[in-house]
Amino acid sequence: MTDPIADYLTRLRNAIMAHHRVVEVPASNMKKSITKILFEKGYILNYKFIEDGPQGTIKVALKYNPVSKQNAIKCLKRVSSPGLRMYTGYKDMPRVINGLGIAILSTSQGVMTDKEARDLKIGGEILCYIY
Repeated sequence: MTDPIADYLTRLRNAIMAHHRVVEVPASNMKKSITKILFEKGYILNYKFIEDGPQGTIKVALKYNPVSKQNAIKCLKRVSSPGLRMYTGYKDMPRVINGLGIAILSTSQGVMTDKEARDLKIGGEILCYIY
């Protein structure tokens, strides 16, 4: 697999389209960090790291509106890919839907959202947009 982050986002996207409650993805430290950010920002209901074998898995419980049955995540978009890396400084950090969505960045201080990176005045690689 050349792009595990794109695979993670695609598994989430497919589970949302099929209206699944829980999705399992192979674990890595980057995916764990992205999952924690999604939980903190309220895009997913819950998550659990299962340590089985050398890699482990992540169980993600998706969040739906109880009345309209719409998911909290409208769009998951991969920005930087192995063939074309996208980097940004803190001064020209992208704003996703004018600040309503989040951009997840991989910085020298770990994986964080665009707002946190802007406050710390550090740039990094733009992994994905979520809104």
